[in-house]
Amino acid sequence: MGSASQLARLAGTPHAETQRTQRKAAASTPKCVSLRASAGIIDTYLVADMSRRLPQNVSGTFFVDDTCIDCDACRQIAPTVFRDHGGQSSVYHQPSRNGELDLALKALITCPTASIGAPGQPAKSAVNAFPERIAENVYFNGYAHRSSFGAWSYLIVRNPGDGGNILIDSPRFASPLVKRIEELGGARLMFLTHQDDVADHERFADHFRLERIMHREDGAARLGVERVIDGEDDVRIDSDMVVIPTPGHTRGHCVLLFRKKFLFTGDHLAWSPERETLTAFRSVAWYSWPEQTRSMRKLLNYQFEWVLPGHGRIHHAPASEMHEHLKWCVDWMKSRR
Repeated sequence: MGSASQLARLAGTPHAETQRTQRKAAASTPKCVSLRASAGIIDTYLVADMSRRLPQNVSGTFFVDDTCIDCDACRQIAPTVFRDHGGQSSVYHQPSRNGELDLALKALITCPTASIGAPGQPAKSAVNAFPERIAENVYFNGYAHRSSFGAWSYLIVRNPGDGGNILIDSPRFASPLVKRIEELGGARLMFLTHQDDVADHERFADHFRLERIMHREDGAARLGVERVIDGEDDVRIDSDMVVIPTPGHTRGHCVLLFRKKFLFTGDHLAWSPERETLTAFRSVAWYSWPEQTRSMRKLLNYQFEWVLPGHGRIHHAPASEMHEHLKWCVDWMKSRR
């Protein structure tokens, strides 16, 4: 990741039922993803399997192996290096400039299934790059988790007097990331958008002694969540944050609005590259598309400039433009019933 403009590049969309199949397959064949950060060298056997290198990769140091689950993370982070060749990612251009190399290494670190290899490449800077600032006090955590299909998670950094730092969904509990979060002030809250993206929430809760927030309908009580949201009324957490229940993708899905500017949308809403507007994913409305349409319409009552999803692409525009994009999205969703 680099600038906010890099983070707001156009994107792909989730791939419906194949995601669940691929997620289960990846989870059943775990690989060690430890890195020798102190040495700053990536060992092939610790990251990706050279013997399983996909034939679609161009020759060179960086490669993707056949455990790729097509989560799109590497293509978002380093689009000049990684491509979608149809159901999986591969390297179509070896990084040839420092900027490309940095982004490719960050993609490697973020990859939830350790499917990217780059034997012999110094990696210490990428290992320690996350959380990485997107805008103002909002950061991308990298270190995606296989159980959430590589969903992106975020960190809001605030002074203790303002309520402290907030994790939005859970990244991998990786030591370099945890250390950097500690250096940024730790975390007091973790907001979980929905049941698919909880990942290592328990480990973060135990380590930071933070309070988790989640909706009852997505199993919050079963997961031991401390603050359970119920019903469909909006819930103000503090002067900065409002939780907005948005059922559709799942029964208990919620989004978080921060300072009337940053909307953390989980799997409810994202930017579409094909339409160049906001969109929702009909094929992964596991609970109810009509309910998701209805709850999307509710977001028209709010002002925001950023959409930061778990899956799909980030987008930033003036609030007035975002409102028009959202209106278009709602109308489109109604037509897709």
